Formats: sequence, structure tokens, C-alpha cells
Amino acid sequence: MTLEERLVAVRPSPRQLAWQALEFYGFLHFGMNTMTDREWGLGRGRGGEDPGLFNPAELDADQWMRALKAAGMRGVILTAKHHDGFCLWPSRVTDHTVAASPWRGGRGDVVREAADAAARHGLKFGVYLSPWDRTEPSYGSGAAYDDFYVAQLTELLTGYGPIFCVWLDGANGESANGEGPNGKTQQYDWERYYATIRRLQPDAVISVCGPDVRWVGNEAGATRANEWSVVPAELRDVERIAAKSQQVDDGAFRRMVTSADEDLGSRRALEGYRGELIWYPAEVNMSIRPGWFYHPAEDDEVRSPDELFELYLRAVGGNACLLLNVPPRPDGLLAPADVAALEGLGERVRELEERRLAASVMSASPRDFVLVLDGGPSLVDAVVVREHIAEGQRVEHVVVSGALGRGGWQVLAETDAVGYQRIVRFAPREVDRLRLEVTASRGEPVIARLWALRPARPLGKQRAARP
Repeated sequence: MTLEERLVAVRPSPRQLAWQALEFYGFLHFGMNTMTDREWGLGRGRGGEDPGLFNPAELDADQWMRALKAAGMRGVILTAKHHDGFCLWPSRVTDHTVAASPWRGGRGDVVREAADAAARHGLKFGVYLSPWDRTEPSYGSGAAYDDFYVAQLTELLTGYGPIFCVWLDGANGESANGEGPNGKTQQYDWERYYATIRRLQPDAVISVCGPDVRWVGNEAGATRANEWSVVPAELRDVERIAAKSQQVDDGAFRRMVTSADEDLGSRRALEGYRGELIWYPAEVNMSIRPGWFYHPAEDDEVRSPDELFELYLRAVGGNACLLLNVPPRPDGLLAPADVAALEGLGERVRELEERRLAASVMSASPRDFVLVLDGGPSLVDAVVVREHIAEGQRVEHVVVSGALGRGGWQVLAETDAVGYQRIVRFAPREVDRLRLEVTASRGEPVIARLWALRPARPLGKQRAARP
């Protein structure tokens, strides 16, 4: 097979298609670290955390879900257990859990409250379960720890309803696979973990250290100029993922953006590649604050709605999904500044639909589309295009042009990868017609949807350029 034939042949699974359609969902980093003002807890038995420290007296999972939904999110992932090993549910295989805490008189279950609240508010629910456990004595023992981890996976995947995502963190300590309380390292049985998830929650995607969803490669919200979903299978290597992930809790990693591997899947990057190609789409994960867990000192460092919206446009408008972390406070509530930022973001996300211009779409061929604006001349500053990705990712270059009256076509913007969705932005122009030309593709392109957006705010006295 030629390279082009191999590229066109790769397709997403039904679970990957369902995940991509979510577009935007939330992360809730909450647990023992929230109480101790840490990012990485030490774990019990290492001079670390007493379960008695966990007592979020005002915890209100419905408040969490209202805020996330107001931002336009469609799902939520809860840190059921972070690296310190403290479980937010009453696990039967360890006593380092909420059952040993004073919260709810030792009868509470944060995972239950979050899962039920998510369902009430129409949000998909997912879980984060750190493979690295700094409390569990069996860590580093091999199969015995794998038994322990699979038992916790089983509890989470059988007791809380449908799970849309199992998020497996690549962060680790002083070694390639994470340092344990006994100084040993654990060689994780990833295939056993994956098989457990597939058996218990077959519709769930397995993210980051998993086969379904690819980590974008940083935690700063940065995106590639062109994001390809068809990439070399080697990118699924969990050891490589872990090696690039956070090694030390020094804070710098959360703001670091590297330029390595900027082009993962273009025809040029894959020329001469003979290995397996897979569908491995990107997730952009970042936090609304500098840290992943809540820290009072960061109350003045919450990202603004405008900054969040720009990151949203780049991720959701750049063939990726966006995972935004919003960490609850020690009392169990989201901070007012975070809630306000989410509300502002949601207003901007909802406005995208209001900015859509009514138009008639005409197609001379699968490579040439013209939008005739129904209301006559109008200001336009973006075109949104989607491929029918069930047939693969095929578009390699598009050109967007505009015209007004009897004037000819003038190029407004061009870009390469499209995939699930690409928001192609340009300086506001007054047009009555728009044209999208696919000038390069892998096989015949299959465009699913195409529409234009008016500017978000009036231009005031500034006149828009005319083609």
C-alpha cells in the first residue's frame, strides 16, 4: 500500500467518535492535597497524610456541575485517587479512604456524590485513578500491586454507572514508572488494566497512558498549528509518555511548552515511515489556575474568560478536545473567582452559535464549496469546517476566500489539517459569498459541515476591509 492509501485506511472507533463529539469537559482535582495545600502528597507512612485531615464540610457536587455546565462543558472527570493514595470512595482494598475520615461521619463517598450530580445535570462522568500510589505497601511488588490496582478499577467501573473516560496519568516520581513507599518501582501491567476497562466499561475511552486519546504534550493549554489524528503507533508507548510527563512537583512543568514533535502526522512527517498508523486524537489539558489542586495563594491567578475562550478556540477549533481543570476548595466548593470565569467562558461559547450566519451551501465538487449568505453582505471573521471523520482524516490543505457584489474572490485564510473541526479565523471582512477549496487531501475529501461566523463584538467606527 502507498502512504496515501495507508493514511486513508485509518478510522476512529465508535468510542473515539463519541469522545470527540463531547469537545469540552472538566477536570476536578480534589482530595487530600486540597486539605494540605500540596500538588503531590507524600502518602501515608512517609510522614504524610492522616485521613482525619479530609473534612470538606460544605461539599456540594451540584455546585460543581452547575459551574461546569455553565461553561459549556459536556462531561467531568474526578480525581478518585491521586499519587498520595487517598481514595475519595470507600475502597474495600485499603483503609486509606474517606471511610477513615470525619467527613459525613465516615459514611461519605465523593465519587458517588459527583457521579450522581453529573447525571442530574446531564454531564458524562469519568474517573482519574493514578497508577502511582505512594501509600499502598504492595507498590513495587509486581503482580500483587497489579491485583490491588485492578481491584480499585473494578470498584470504580462497576459501582458508579456509565463511565465515559478512564484517565491514566503519566506523572511519576524518581524513576520511569514511579517510586513507591518501599523505594521500589512498579512495572505496571498496562494491558491488564486496559482489558479490565474494556470488559467493564466498553464505551469508555482510555486517555493519556492509554490507547484511545493522546496527551497533547504539555499542561499549558498550548496546541499545535496542525493537529493530526492519524499518527505513528509509537506515540502510544506509555514509557515514552511517562518520560515526557511531570517528574518533580516544582510547578514549572505546568507552564512549560515544548516545541518538540510539532508535526506528528503530516504527509511530509510520515514520508518513509513503514510502521503502524493509528487513530490517536489529541486532548488539550490545562488548569484554570497555575496549580491542579486548589491553593489559596492562587486566588488572584485565575485565567480570565477571554484567555480561556482563546484556548477553547485553539483546542476545540483545532481538532482536539479540551479538558479544563477547576479545583474545589478545602470546604468542598468551587471558589467564586473560578465560577465567575466559567460563567464568562460559557457566555462566549454560547455566543458562537449566535454568531453563525445563515447561508446556502453549494458544492461544485467534494473539493469546492460556496456559501451564499442569506441576508446579503455581512461582516465575517471565521469559517468553521468539519470532516466526516468516520471516513478518516483526509483534508491536508484548505483555502478560504471571500467576495462582495461583482468583485472577484480574495483569499482570506488558509490552513492544513481539519479533522473533526477547524475554526479558520481571519481579519473581519464584509462579504456576501465565501468559498472553501480543498487544495490537498488524502484521497477524496469528505466535508461534513461548513458555516461562517460574524465577529463577536461590533467593530464600532472601524470599517471592515472589503475584498
